[in-house]
Amino acid sequence: MYHYTDFDRQFVRQRAAQYRDQLERNLSGELKDDEFRPLRLQNGWYVQRYAPMLRVAVPYGELASRQLRVLARIAREHDQPSAAVYQHASETQAELGTPHLPVGYGHFSTRQNVQFNWIPLTQSADVMDLLATVDLHGIQTSGNCIRNITSDALAGIAPDEVIDPRPYAEIMRQWSTLHPEFAHLPRKFKIAINGALEDRAATAWHDVGLHLSRNAAGQVGFKVLVGGGMGRTPVIASTLREFLPWDQILNYLEAVVRVYNRFGRRDNLYKARIKILVKAEGQRFVDEVDAEFDSIMRHDGAAHAIPQAELDRVSAHFQPSVNLSSAAAAGQVSALEFSPKDAADYQRWLKQNVRAHKNPALRAVTLSFKRLGHAPGDATADQLDAAADLADRFSAGEARVTHEQNLLLPWVAEHDLPALWQAARALGVAKANIGLLTDMITCPGGDLCALANARSLPLAQAVTERFQDLDELFDIGPVDLHISGCMNSCGHHHTGHIGILGVDKDGREWYQISLGGSDGSHLSGAAVPGKVIGPSFAASEVTDVVEALIDSYRVYRKAGETFIDCVRRVGPDPFKLAANGVRHETRDGGRVLHVHLATADAATD
Repeated sequence: MYHYTDFDRQFVRQRAAQYRDQLERNLSGELKDDEFRPLRLQNGWYVQRYAPMLRVAVPYGELASRQLRVLARIAREHDQPSAAVYQHASETQAELGTPHLPVGYGHFSTRQNVQFNWIPLTQSADVMDLLATVDLHGIQTSGNCIRNITSDALAGIAPDEVIDPRPYAEIMRQWSTLHPEFAHLPRKFKIAINGALEDRAATAWHDVGLHLSRNAAGQVGFKVLVGGGMGRTPVIASTLREFLPWDQILNYLEAVVRVYNRFGRRDNLYKARIKILVKAEGQRFVDEVDAEFDSIMRHDGAAHAIPQAELDRVSAHFQPSVNLSSAAAAGQVSALEFSPKDAADYQRWLKQNVRAHKNPALRAVTLSFKRLGHAPGDATADQLDAAADLADRFSAGEARVTHEQNLLLPWVAEHDLPALWQAARALGVAKANIGLLTDMITCPGGDLCALANARSLPLAQAVTERFQDLDELFDIGPVDLHISGCMNSCGHHHTGHIGILGVDKDGREWYQISLGGSDGSHLSGAAVPGKVIGPSFAASEVTDVVEALIDSYRVYRKAGETFIDCVRRVGPDPFKLAANGVRHETRDGGRVLHVHLATADAATD
């Protein structure tokens, strides 16, 4: 893991002190709310439906156990709204049929960050100080700037990895943090970087997607994709450079973002992302970037190229976190006594939750935060503390937030797997459902987000409850189910094999179903948005629709064929017919509460 320098720590702590001054001036009335709003947003503080929401930056998903413990403390001591706020929220949700709102939780997001939904704004400076003690913050997790840079959760350990992307991601993080030229872009800007043969970072769906590779001469460089994104207009990124020498990546990114900053639309929120500019301008955009890059290289390209010494310095932080020789010498897997049922459960867990490692003596293990009674990606304070203990005991003190809203332990010795499984099972995070239907991606939806048109969490719970049988889940095989409460696509519904999008019709909740989406991973194939399979469904119908789609797959699949492969071979029509068959004459979609958007922040991921 990267360890902050004294400069880094001073920077973060000064930022926390600056925020405290801003907050105190706001609370005293000296700084008006409209003046304070952009300042708190720059530090990750939104105002949502009922309470503030904090987004904590976790660059490329890596967390140390000490950081997990501070996140647990924040969940326990600060993620607690006033009694009046929580009572109002609970009464409102009870009307809508939501029995429980998670308080005292951290939430893993698809951008490998951690969020809290109930921290009173009066405590926000105290929380920033706590975060700074362990080199965490909320800088640039919101606002029209370059956001948290994401990567593959298996970075540095995947057997198919060509080049470890983490040192490059860290250098980009340092370059982009509070970059004075890019603090007020037309819209938010997201970068993802991948260094493996399989794209596990969904790079084609980002404003900029980067693929590390070696050319025929063995030189390291980047394939550069630009202009991807979800939202109202899903777009797959275009390739601007097939191979860019690694040391020029900051210069090239500077050129891309400058062109976007110069020509991106600022008159229309829905047309402000770089994907719209790339799509509208086509070759002209490419020409402008090339011209800007040439200008940078002529005038100060050498000064801004990444020195080999700097790459070596940063890369030294990312050496393997365990003694590989001792792990390999540990010998056989430890023998623990399992009952026949436990032995079967353990074998399933090995198959679904345990991944191969670059070092044959080690494994990468995913802890599943997708379980009945909890929102996908939610972790209690006690679970965050316990996860820190697991990281210390089994994974060299390191864990990683995954794109799928789980937590991964990257340095587990093979002989420790039985003990880890028992400890994770006692914690409630050992369900063998990783990659299966109930390992779904879900945004907070209308239960917490002011921008949502419909709720996501009750649907996630209903589907989870319907598909509890692991025998059934294993028979179905891998399925990506993604749920978004609005067109902002924080639940990445476009990329789901089955995508669910909440829409508002005359003040009621309805849901569009899409089929055949892909994030670009090996299992899902080339990145492509799913296709809507008909008019929207009422909330009460959605779980039946999902079941009908799965039943159709069972009818049409060939031996060994996955859900997504079956959909592509058969086509959408049989699935659409099955989905339409569950429509009810009476549709009780439920009432949707509307919040005046001028009072809420666009907390879209």
